[in-house]
Amino acid sequence: MVGSATLGIILAGIGVAVASSGDGSMTITRNGAVLDGRKIDGYVHIKADNVTIRNSTIKYGGAHTVRIFDGFSGALIENTRISCTRPGTNGVVFGNYTARKVRVVGCKNGFLHSPEAPATIIMSTWNGKPVAAGDLPPAAEPKPTPEPTRSTPGSRPTPARPTPAAGATSTKAPTTRAPSSFPGPDDTGVPAGTTLRASGSIKATQDGQVFSGLNINGCVTVLAKNVVIRKSRITCGGIYSIRTINAVNLLVEDVEINGLGKNSAAVCCGEYTLRRVDISNVIDGPRLGSDVVVEDSWIHHLTRGPGSHNDTLQTTGASNIVVRGNTLEAYNPVTRDPFNACLMIGSTTGPIVSNLLFEGNYCNGGNYSIGIRTDLNANNIRLSGNVFGRNYRYGVIARPDQRGITWDRSSNLFADNRKPVVG
Repeated sequence: MVGSATLGIILAGIGVAVASSGDGSMTITRNGAVLDGRKIDGYVHIKADNVTIRNSTIKYGGAHTVRIFDGFSGALIENTRISCTRPGTNGVVFGNYTARKVRVVGCKNGFLHSPEAPATIIMSTWNGKPVAAGDLPPAAEPKPTPEPTRSTPGSRPTPARPTPAAGATSTKAPTTRAPSSFPGPDDTGVPAGTTLRASGSIKATQDGQVFSGLNINGCVTVLAKNVVIRKSRITCGGIYSIRTINAVNLLVEDVEINGLGKNSAAVCCGEYTLRRVDISNVIDGPRLGSDVVVEDSWIHHLTRGPGSHNDTLQTTGASNIVVRGNTLEAYNPVTRDPFNACLMIGSTTGPIVSNLLFEGNYCNGGNYSIGIRTDLNANNIRLSGNVFGRNYRYGVIARPDQRGITWDRSSNLFADNRKPVVG
């Protein structure tokens, strides 16, 4: 199709668009299509699910530079510059997308979305100002209010959903940041300069398989021993981005997980090690089953769903768990939503939680940052040397003196003044 000013390209029969010296306007109609390394002089219209645009520049002077049409979701835009050549042009509209490391320049609105079509915006800027989002910002600072609980003994409180401002709008910068000594965008996920190869969903059935340098548009199921996934990106709209089934000793390192706002949990459920993993856009982070290590990783930008109690980490019955040196952000600074917990511990699905070490982490948010359920049967749960933000709803830890819990009052500190957290 040829227009009077631009060349229109309909990507309907290809899955990957390779580097190009220059393209005109595009309408993408194939699910899972990937634009990588493009220089686009025109608009990009997305009429498909799970489209990826990365390492590209897009310049346009019409109404909307990148538009995700109603009924489509899962768009991912990353490491991309969007320039508007007219002051009335918008950047990315109208929701159901993730923007990661996106620079929007010269546009009337940088990122538009709404409660019906939300967006996740990470490490991105609009006219040089940082933008971060999970939902729309509230019209005013909401006051923390007690939340209703179920009548069943030991049940979790049900968080109230924040009330967003009416209508679509651009978003503002976060008000809180993890201390620089803890993991973040520069030292988790796929290392800079890594070249990724396109891949669909993976089922690992052979012992010792190694998967490296993959851009996985789909989910991963592991059914074998000593499988390794490294230097890869997983973009999965299923229940779990990674699922272990009778697996043993799975290693996941230098990996980015984007749950597209649909993952019930990023990883489920046991026999794995996560190292330098960047996890976002999930309802819950990893489920901590038995024989699990999570270290030097960054879990952030959870996705609120109707009735959800979002946790960056959760265990409901397991043993031999180590959580060390992570950044756990159970707080959305845009909506001021503290979610449920950085770490939720209970015995809902198993008889006991035993031999759990939680040390050297930065944790911010939660009803309680460390949620200890009344139904917890605990043995040798140790929490020490951690640093806490103050964006919780009720306190840092619930029930620190419950049997089987060791809460080190001298080494668990507030991040702002480094004074001990009493409890």
